[in-house]
Amino acid sequence: MRHFDGAVFADRPAPGTGAGRKGLKNDALGMFSSVAMGLASAGPAYSLAATLGVIVAGVGLQAPIVTMLAFVPMLLVACAFRELNASNSDCGTTFSWATRTFGPSIGWMGGWGLIVANVIVMGNLAQIAAAYGFRLVGQDELADDRFWTTVAGIAWIAVLTVICYVGIEVSAAVQRWLLCLEVAMLFVFAVAALVRVYSDPPATAIHVSASWFNPFEVPSARGLTSGILAGVFMYWGWDTAFSVNEETIDSTRVPGRAAVMSTVLLLAMYSLVATSAQAFAGVGTSGIGLGNTHNSSDVLSGLGDAVFGSGDTGLFLSRLLILMVLTSALASAETTILPLARTVFSMAVHKAVPARFARVHRRFLTPTWGTVGMGAASIALFVLLASFSRNVLADSIDSVGLAIAFQYGLTGFACIWYYRRVLTRSARDLVFKGVLPGLGGLVMISLFVYAAFVVYANPGYGATAVDLPLIGRTGGVTVLGLGSLLIGLLLMPVVTRGHSVALKLQQSLLPRHLPSHAAVDSASRYLPADSGSGVGGDWYDVIPLSGTRVGLVVGDVLGHGLRAAATMGRLRTGVRVLARLDLSPDELLSRLADLVEQTAHEGGAGRGPGHLRPYVDEALGVSCLYAVYDPVSGKCSLARAGDSVLAVVQAHTGVVEYPGLPTGPPLGIAGLPYESMELELAPGSLVALSTDGLLQAADDRDAGLAQLSRVLADRRASLEALCDCAVSTLLPGPVDVDATLLVARTRRLDRKQFAEWAVQPDPAAVATIRTSVSKQLGEWELGDLAFTTELIVSELVTNAIRYVGGPIQVRVIRDRSLICEVSDTGHTAPNLRHAASDEEGGRGLFIIAQMTHHWGTRYTPTGKTIWTEQDLPEPDGR
Repeated sequence: MRHFDGAVFADRPAPGTGAGRKGLKNDALGMFSSVAMGLASAGPAYSLAATLGVIVAGVGLQAPIVTMLAFVPMLLVACAFRELNASNSDCGTTFSWATRTFGPSIGWMGGWGLIVANVIVMGNLAQIAAAYGFRLVGQDELADDRFWTTVAGIAWIAVLTVICYVGIEVSAAVQRWLLCLEVAMLFVFAVAALVRVYSDPPATAIHVSASWFNPFEVPSARGLTSGILAGVFMYWGWDTAFSVNEETIDSTRVPGRAAVMSTVLLLAMYSLVATSAQAFAGVGTSGIGLGNTHNSSDVLSGLGDAVFGSGDTGLFLSRLLILMVLTSALASAETTILPLARTVFSMAVHKAVPARFARVHRRFLTPTWGTVGMGAASIALFVLLASFSRNVLADSIDSVGLAIAFQYGLTGFACIWYYRRVLTRSARDLVFKGVLPGLGGLVMISLFVYAAFVVYANPGYGATAVDLPLIGRTGGVTVLGLGSLLIGLLLMPVVTRGHSVALKLQQSLLPRHLPSHAAVDSASRYLPADSGSGVGGDWYDVIPLSGTRVGLVVGDVLGHGLRAAATMGRLRTGVRVLARLDLSPDELLSRLADLVEQTAHEGGAGRGPGHLRPYVDEALGVSCLYAVYDPVSGKCSLARAGDSVLAVVQAHTGVVEYPGLPTGPPLGIAGLPYESMELELAPGSLVALSTDGLLQAADDRDAGLAQLSRVLADRRASLEALCDCAVSTLLPGPVDVDATLLVARTRRLDRKQFAEWAVQPDPAAVATIRTSVSKQLGEWELGDLAFTTELIVSELVTNAIRYVGGPIQVRVIRDRSLICEVSDTGHTAPNLRHAASDEEGGRGLFIIAQMTHHWGTRYTPTGKTIWTEQDLPEPDGR
């Protein structure tokens, strides 16, 4: 990015918020690489080494079945991930989906839960990698030294951060090689252990029993909960396939398939290794027994020598097993940095964290600040935990389980709510978008609550306990897990404040309710953007005009946040003011464009070349569709700036048409002048105006218009029902940009509600028209207004005869007020002024203004119309 001093930086801002528009490298990963990412992120060897002992300590011989049971909620949540990704393949995953579904506050907590889990687990991975690195070269003393394992762990995090920084393809290639070695070695270990059990068993060996796979023999619910939560940690990582979705071929399908395949493969590996390790080592609390608390944080290092023996081949395989755990920890650490950096990157793009984290490297197309920043945060937390916890590995693994359960549970519920409008569409939608994700979310949240407040809160659980004010002594795992989430809760109001304020401002500037009107019945829907501070500047309005006419308008302001909402309010006010001047639609848009250009110039957007442009007004490029409907003539005049959508449904046939409106340039963009178009609408016709955001979820514009046509063709539905159906059909989930829909069903004034006369330009005709108007008021039982109305008509007709001549038309309309209109062929509007004491003229219009509620002038193709409105008398003389 070039700054003002001419320096060139390697990174640049992400170009957009949608999938594939953030500047990451597209189509860099295929199916095999995605599966490799999911498996490597779970780190099978590392996860087994760090977790199997914890599970055995809780459930004993039932460790294999608990390992399998942990797969079930994983698969259910994977279904939720797959369905959400199919609709919105955003690398922010839980953050972006929860934001769209529940709003920015819940979305922030979902993203924060993922950040917490990844940053904390980096400390685990770094310590494992450091310890196994030392053991690989025979330095067992250094492997047990806190200082040197911390130093080596920092070095490993730094190296892996650099690998992730230089490109996703390099990371994927490393993962493929490391994973192949890891899977092969795990298989060799499992087979060798089982062979030894049945051929040359050690003293600890136990033959495989069917009871190991009976969940009802688990000793306690508390043990089952802690075991499954530890198992959740073992499977965690498959969702990395979704975190790199924007860099994957066919980003809406491949990540979902890769994630499901990853979880199934993990189930097979974990079941085999857990069963074989337990059969070989037993669950004893001494020696190589899996229940030995001294080995619980690393059960594989001691099993290698026992399984493979002390011969040359056995020594080689033991070293290879150590190398396998080391590479597993490194692979898992690398694929932990990837989703962590991309989650923060997505949050920055959506304005949930500072914008610096949204920068992308120009060459490598990877998040710069996101990758380096999260690597630095992982190092800082690793050093902190290594300094203050007596067992950083065990406590942080359990606390990570809490963050994982929270994140996955939130994603499951987000899937249900996201697709709530289409769950009844088919049996598949109900099962895969509703039932399975809902069960997964329920299981995960139940595990989270029970573990956090019952199991882990026990001060006897884990290696640490903390004395909390008002609560007392509490388990360190609960303090670490809930404390990390609480920090996010405290930060949430700060980071979501922009969205909340923008949304409140936007809602305060839109109509609270649409006014009832003689010309139309109307209804509307406004859907704000769901991403970060993505509230934009769409607006709609129904504006009463003179002569019972009505103005209909929808508009779309570019940009997001407070500035866009403020711009919307300014433009909506401008439209209402200009509409009250009775301007034609094309002239109104021209005046509004002038206002936009002037405002942009005052804000600095109009400066010449070479000057700093610190601010660009969001009004530049605004779309607006303005229509004026006259219920007396049934004619509707329209003009458009930009790409707003107009649909007209014929009253009697239900045929939906999209009139070919002349397309004008967006407001503030130079181009051809605006042009009005006139339609004649039968009573009961339906007019739908919308911003193009209503069509954003469709494959293309034509497909979106076809969907809208099917909705609007239902002539029997109410306007409110049509709006609801249109939104649920075209936008079944949350939206990237604002969407606005305004529908109106036209009416014609009853012939008994108005009367009109042609008047000859002869002074003698004034008395005749006064008599005709008085008679009409008598028929309407408005005799109380006869005197003032005769005076108004007399004055206006006299002026028309005196100053214009030519054909004159008089019309009176009884609506919510009494409207008098006098039309002539002149193009000069009268001006209201105070006449001097010695002037003969100038007093008539002043008198009219005093006797009416409103008056004004509007221009027509043949001249002008001067109109007045008088309030009707209260019923029963009140």
